[in-house]
Amino acid sequence: MIAPLTSFNDLGLSEKVLKAVKSIGYEEPTPIQLGAIPHVLKREDVLGIAQTGTGKTASFVLPMLTLLEKGRARARMPRTLILEPTRELAAQVKENFDQYGINHHLSVALLIGGVSFDDQDRKLDRGADVLIATPGRLLDHFERGKLLLTGVEILVIDEADRMLDMGFIPDIERICKLIPFTRQTLFFSATMAPEITKLTEQFLHTPVRIEIAKASSTAETITQKLVASGRKPWEKRAVLRDLIHNEGDELKNAIIFCNRKKDISELFRSLVRHEFSVGALHGDMDQRSRMSMLANFKDGKIALLVASDVAARGLDIPDVSHVFNYDVPTHAEDYVHRIGRTGRAGKSGKAFTIVTKADKKYVDAIEKMSDQKIEWYDGDLSSLVPEENGKDSDQKRTKSSESKSPASGKQTETPEPKRRKKQTKANGEKTDSSGDKQTAMPVNQQQIRSQRHNQDKYSSKEPPSPKGFGNDIPAFMLIDTKR
Repeated sequence: MIAPLTSFNDLGLSEKVLKAVKSIGYEEPTPIQLGAIPHVLKREDVLGIAQTGTGKTASFVLPMLTLLEKGRARARMPRTLILEPTRELAAQVKENFDQYGINHHLSVALLIGGVSFDDQDRKLDRGADVLIATPGRLLDHFERGKLLLTGVEILVIDEADRMLDMGFIPDIERICKLIPFTRQTLFFSATMAPEITKLTEQFLHTPVRIEIAKASSTAETITQKLVASGRKPWEKRAVLRDLIHNEGDELKNAIIFCNRKKDISELFRSLVRHEFSVGALHGDMDQRSRMSMLANFKDGKIALLVASDVAARGLDIPDVSHVFNYDVPTHAEDYVHRIGRTGRAGKSGKAFTIVTKADKKYVDAIEKMSDQKIEWYDGDLSSLVPEENGKDSDQKRTKSSESKSPASGKQTETPEPKRRKKQTKANGEKTDSSGDKQTAMPVNQQQIRSQRHNQDKYSSKEPPSPKGFGNDIPAFMLIDTKR
């Protein structure tokens, strides 16, 4: 049972850590910090589950700083290891160590992709008390012989459900085999499905489970709304723009989540055309661009950030007023992390999710997981125009465009103009059916006329057009050859 709220002085932290916490301005620990810090200081394995934005990072950073005051790092042999699913989250944890460890002289190394191997090697050669890494880059250094993990005393797996769920299991298993069996292991996450909990049993030894809030629950400070929309991309973009305009001055900044990188690019260009202050963030961007984009968003240089789920996990941007789910997440747990970017640290926030008829099953899964019904904003899916009407209008629009543009593939057939029959008089003059006189032509022109006569002969029979020319057939192709 968790004790009532107390001060940081009662948790057993060192004087250096308490001085840093006080200088930052924190007075009371959060429930997850109250529950986890004493057990971490006792060298026990911990499985911590709490809502996003409740201070999970400080739950392991503060006690680790206290434990690391004794001892010294050796070259290429880090004393502690923290695994993170994304580069941004890894960089953010390093910022926490720099902030809380201002009174310590600890070496903190960051191993993430998009950064030079040489710079990271030099950091490891000097010795690292704390090593923060993504699994892929960590194994790259190990395979190059630049890293030894036999000296790791504490292993932290942050955002454990994501690390174990989305393809990281083989890497985590391999890393755990490289670390001493006697290590201390800490798991922290906002969601922990039962099948994921079973996987933690092979990494944790008699862990203390600390569950502050119901797993996969959302913060009460967030106002959630569902917004009905048609399935066409232009319809969803129009709904999003209307929501942004309707929020008016209440919208200070917002993160807009998409499921696919292609949709991020299209939505970003659309918002730029409509003169919004907007940036984009996804996993294919290089590290420098990603960090620069995040910095611009934090500093208020851009108001809207169109992002993938790379921005949904653990990023601490304290003053995000709104979150828009342009696409409903296919995994219900991702919904908790997405909307958790707003309403942090007790502040209020709003989360709007644009829903089409095809997304109904995903919304049902979200409501079932969180055990709450989400209200609709200005009418549910039944208020939309029936799908058949939408198809009819699309067909009419397509037909009208085809009749106007021959490039559409369906051209309107027009009758060829009637050819005027020509007659030759004895005096060398030619007259046509209208009675107009024509001057006799030279011999070479008569040859051309005979070729055209052959063309008229073939056009009456309408032979198949040679492939590659269409209706414009060169005259020499129609000359009658002697056999």
